[in-house]
Amino acid sequence: MKRFPRLAALLAAATIALLPTTATADVTYPDPLPLTGQQIIHDPTVHRLASGQYVAYSTGGIIGARLSTNLHDWTDAGNAFTTPPAWWYDYNSTADPWAPDLSYRDGRYWLYYAVSSWGTNHSAIGVATSRSGLPGTWTDHGPAFTSNTTDSWNAIDPAIVRADGKLWMAFGSYWTGIRLVELDRRTGKAIPGAPVAHLATRPDAPYAVEGASILHHGRYYYLFASYDACCAGVNSTYKIRVGRSTKMTGPYTDSTGTPMLDGGGDLLLAGHGRYIGTGGESTFRTHGKTWLAYHYYDAADNGTPKLGLNPLSWTKDGWPSLR
Repeated sequence: MKRFPRLAALLAAATIALLPTTATADVTYPDPLPLTGQQIIHDPTVHRLASGQYVAYSTGGIIGARLSTNLHDWTDAGNAFTTPPAWWYDYNSTADPWAPDLSYRDGRYWLYYAVSSWGTNHSAIGVATSRSGLPGTWTDHGPAFTSNTTDSWNAIDPAIVRADGKLWMAFGSYWTGIRLVELDRRTGKAIPGAPVAHLATRPDAPYAVEGASILHHGRYYYLFASYDACCAGVNSTYKIRVGRSTKMTGPYTDSTGTPMLDGGGDLLLAGHGRYIGTGGESTFRTHGKTWLAYHYYDAADNGTPKLGLNPLSWTKDGWPSLR
């Protein structure tokens, strides 16, 4: 769940919907994979563990957890943490973390997450590790990166990616969009004094782009991001756009050559049928396939947020596609 300084705009989703965007009426999107069991989720990050199980962590609870053996059937597995680390309360009075990111390296699973409050960029991205990746096994290591009210960015919505022997974290929200910072591979925390690159934004307030995920495929890095309004049930206008670059630090452009720093981004997935406000995305690989995980608001179930999973394919020109 994304936090940004425009609560009134979020509630007035129709206003956000008027921001420049590509029409979707003539586009047909595939439905997500049919699921059973516990499907309720927000901002999912999915990973196949060494045990063979799939785990999905998400906003809600103390980082809510779901488990599956086959991607189709999901069970509630409690929370990543049994109790909130004390430092969370410095950034959120209810110790409510958001938008986790799960990855694996150096014999451990790494879980990043955001702690903040509505309407402020006094925010932190925390990091925890686990040998198994299962809920209840995480050791927290405190903040990996923070932002303050004097910064022009917001330290939420982490997304970890390795490139050229380095470790990077994309992050950001409506506070000027998507940013990137290099992390120390040993600690998993931001290198002190590391420059903060700018990857994507929109030309006009409220700069409605957030929730980045970066995927390396072929010779390109692909930047996925959620545009427009989330968190308003069936009135949500979230949609997923994508651009690419030959360098991790950008510039990222869409298929027309429009920079994502100028509001560019090819439309990958938007609301259709019962699947409203598709966003909060991440990608993962399993059994030779790359999957897109996201949440949508189910118009057939009173706008309940649920897990969407679609396999990614690639066009002849090297662009991701769901069709």
